[in-house]
Amino acid sequence: MKKICVVGLGYIGLPTASMFADNGYDVLGVDINESAVNLLNQGDIHIEEAGLHDLVKKVVSERKFKAATLPQPADVFIVAVPTPNYSDNTANLEYVKLAVNSILPCLKKGDVIIVESTIPPRTMIDVVTPIIETDGWNVGEDIYLSHCPERVLPGRILVELVENTRIIGGINNISGHKAAQVYRSFVKGEIIITSSVVAEMSKLMENTFRDVNIALANELVKIADKLEIDALEVIKLANRHPRVNLHSPGPGVGGHCLAVDPYFIIEKAPEESPLIINARRINNSMPQFVTENLDRIVSSEGKIAIFGLTYKGNIDDVRESPAMQVVSFLLEKGYNLSIYDPHVKQKQVNLKLSSFEDAVDKADCILILTDHEEFKRLDEVKIHSKMRTPIVFDTKNCVEISSDAIKYYNFGNIHEIKKISKELV
Repeated sequence: MKKICVVGLGYIGLPTASMFADNGYDVLGVDINESAVNLLNQGDIHIEEAGLHDLVKKVVSERKFKAATLPQPADVFIVAVPTPNYSDNTANLEYVKLAVNSILPCLKKGDVIIVESTIPPRTMIDVVTPIIETDGWNVGEDIYLSHCPERVLPGRILVELVENTRIIGGINNISGHKAAQVYRSFVKGEIIITSSVVAEMSKLMENTFRDVNIALANELVKIADKLEIDALEVIKLANRHPRVNLHSPGPGVGGHCLAVDPYFIIEKAPEESPLIINARRINNSMPQFVTENLDRIVSSEGKIAIFGLTYKGNIDDVRESPAMQVVSFLLEKGYNLSIYDPHVKQKQVNLKLSSFEDAVDKADCILILTDHEEFKRLDEVKIHSKMRTPIVFDTKNCVEISSDAIKYYNFGNIHEIKKISKELV
């Protein structure tokens, strides 16, 4: 098997396609975004990920990778399209259905189809398999079908694609082994073959575990605020126990995994998942919690410098970002906002972006919503000289402030915000 067709060239599909191209396969990447396709065929990229630009440039120049808007015949087809939520938080599988339907005209006996998109349990059995069988194929005999969920961290995708354990959920045993053979071309981590439904559920539970753990930390912040306790010190000391690993609190949970995947479980078993439901509610409440505390720092006539729009540090992804929700709340309240994010391009958001200098000019508070590396050591001289009121509210606990002239708040001393007088602004 030497030809691979990857449908979906986003944050997972493009790195995956590039990795296969760099390891002996002729790869066609397919995406409906024509501008992205044109960029890729020039050796350029449309997303931000460490090391990806150099890799794409290399495999394009070697003619091992090209992009197109329609699939072509191959030996392996990988579906890596988004699975967003509808407004009622049920899974939108339309992109998966469209992707699978798009490859039907290209199929031949013996082809391998792998779905990497994150999907609710039984999607491979109840949704994907019938599409292929309706086209006349016997799944598991004529066409080998598996679910192999991605399990990588943005900012380390190219490393973790190689090193992480891969779970292969075959629709039957031979399908699992066929898919495992494909990934063995570059994966150094353990490859585990299981059923498709177990693979689906395992991916969802990985992210649900983290979502629930973050919810516990966020709930602790609210409790500690009421009791005037340093929540961050509590977490630090609790984690000294050998069997405790509390996660870090923050302004909410974002991205296409943690903020979405738990709903795929809730959708299938709502009565059986009250803990997961409550964790989602807690994490979804954090943007409002941040906004309420900011109200204590800055009057409605004040200026707030927003630092960070992405859902995590050192990436350009704003999908499901709690920072975007905080900005929305603040705009509704009529605040004057200036927004600085060195990783986000203006075309990505319907918000005016500013430079660091313009953002802090005459500002009454810097609100840190993302832990970008650029934010860890801010120019304190400029903050003090240019801000009207030099205050930093750090919801990610990432900024180091040494000057006593700059008032610094995080989720450890958030209870002190209650004591601030609106006369500051």
